[in-house]
Amino acid sequence: MRIKNSETHFGIVAIFLHWIIAILLIALLILGLYMVRVPISLEKLKLYGWHKEYGMLALLLIIARSIWRISNVIPLLSLPWWEKLAARSVHYTFYGFMFAMPITGWIITSASGLPVSFFGWFVFPDLVSPNPDTMSLFQQIHKWLGYGLIMTIFLHTAAALKHHFINKDDILKRMLS
Repeated sequence: MRIKNSETHFGIVAIFLHWIIAILLIALLILGLYMVRVPISLEKLKLYGWHKEYGMLALLLIIARSIWRISNVIPLLSLPWWEKLAARSVHYTFYGFMFAMPITGWIITSASGLPVSFFGWFVFPDLVSPNPDTMSLFQQIHKWLGYGLIMTIFLHTAAALKHHFINKDDILKRMLS
C-alpha cells in the first residue's frame, strides 16, 4: 500500500486519518447526545471531560488531515460534473463542521471558566473570557453544528453506499484499500 495519494487511490495516511477521525467524530456525537441528558453528577463531569479531551484530539487530527490533504494529490473523480460538485461541496462542508465543532466546544469551556486539558499533558489557552452569555450562545451553535454534522455524515454515507451498490464503481473501495 502506498503512503501518499495517487491520482487513482488514497494512500494509507489519508485512509487512516479518514477512518480514525470518522470513528472519533461519531463517538463524540454519540457521547455529546448522551451526556447532556445525564443528571448533574460525577459521571456527567467525567463524560464532559472525555468529550473535551477527545474533541481536542479530533481538532489536532483534523489539522493534520488538512495539512496532509493540501500537500497530496486528491484522486480524480470520474463522475458527471454535478456529482463532482456535490462530492466537493460535502467534503468542504465536512471540513467546516470538523473545525467548527471543537472550536465552539473550546469557546464554551473557556466561557464557562473551565480549563481545556489534553489528557493531563497540558492545558489549552482560553479563547474567550468567562461569560455566561457567550457560553450559552456557543452551546446553541455547538448543538446545531452537531446536528448538521450528523446530517452530513448520513448524506456522505448514503452517497458512498449508492456508488458501491448502485453505480458499482470504485469510489468507496478507494477509501477502504
